Amino acid sequence: MRALPVALLSSMVLALVPAPAGALAQEGPPALAAPAAEAAKAAKAPALRVHTVVAGLDKPWDVKPITGGRLLVTERDRARLLLVQGGRATPVDFPSSSVWVSGETGLMSLEVDPDFADNQRFYTCQGGFTAGGGHDVRVMAWKLKGGAAKPVRKLIGGFPTSSGRHGGCRLLIARNGALLVGTGDAAVGTNPRNLRSLGGKVLRLDRRTGKPWPGNPFAKAGNRAKRYVFTYGHRNVQGLAQRPDGTLWSVEHGSFRDDEVNRLVRGGDYGWNPVPGYNEQVPMTDQSLPGTQQAARWRSGNPTIATSGAAWVQGRRWGSYAGMLAVGVQKGERVLFLRFDAQGRLKGSKTPGALRQFGRIRSVVNAPNGDLLITTDNGSGRDRLLRVSPR
Repeated sequence: MRALPVALLSSMVLALVPAPAGALAQEGPPALAAPAAEAAKAAKAPALRVHTVVAGLDKPWDVKPITGGRLLVTERDRARLLLVQGGRATPVDFPSSSVWVSGETGLMSLEVDPDFADNQRFYTCQGGFTAGGGHDVRVMAWKLKGGAAKPVRKLIGGFPTSSGRHGGCRLLIARNGALLVGTGDAAVGTNPRNLRSLGGKVLRLDRRTGKPWPGNPFAKAGNRAKRYVFTYGHRNVQGLAQRPDGTLWSVEHGSFRDDEVNRLVRGGDYGWNPVPGYNEQVPMTDQSLPGTQQAARWRSGNPTIATSGAAWVQGRRWGSYAGMLAVGVQKGERVLFLRFDAQGRLKGSKTPGALRQFGRIRSVVNAPNGDLLITTDNGSGRDRLLRVSPR
């Protein structure tokens, strides 16, 4: 295997520049305790150290830590899987030609099995080819063996596609072991609220077998696709994150308005219903629909800023950032930190100046030591994998 050419930049220490605050259930214990939340609010916001781990990447969609201090990275449009170690990015032997790449769809999200040290398993969400020359979005299980990715099985497929627009697709293994998949609506107006479609949903399945998770709200439905649905009525889920209290949260692209951060409630309807046709003038969360629609916990307003991947910030050394949700922003070119109280109500936001200098941000991921790993999304070989830590 040959290492990619990489440009290692010197570390940067930049002062934090807060911005004014903006206009945001899974099973689990009560949310972050009030004393801890108050202590975090009272703490000082530290300056941030931003280090370029690897440069010269092209649209790295996701990054995940694995054993030995190594990182796995996906490049969406090149459909390449990279192994990063010691500041070098080495292509993994991976069947890139089996990945359908079009528009916003290609080799997208990664997740690593909690038992990776023993089973070497990881998961991808990617475009794929179907019989008869068609294509879909699917979740694949792999085993990393030496410098090669060996296919284990397709866990689930058949996510709808059109031009490649709104392909999703974020993966998250929750602490109960379930694999969650955030999908896009493929720009087809009827998909989000159609429980027989896997588009515009958060799905929940067994990561070992690919079967629907037994605790899903429609687990006993006659239609197989419906048995996978955890939540529905989504437009294009770009981020999934589990709060330390156990609650699950999603980040979603809006139309021309109202990117959203949502707290996921089992069986919840999140209100995107752009019909007839694909009518993007309707509200992101349409409260006029039958039943109950779950209101967003944060929304961008008009215009959108294109929110993407997210992670909960953990550790006292983060000062006032501790306990906040760090959200990557593409069009707005920054990382947005959002604070929610124990009930999931928005209590403020910060935008560090140190993280406004790298263009579009795709993914924000927790490193084992509490740092944040960030991928940029600028294209044309101008992208970086960043490591962010508080001073």
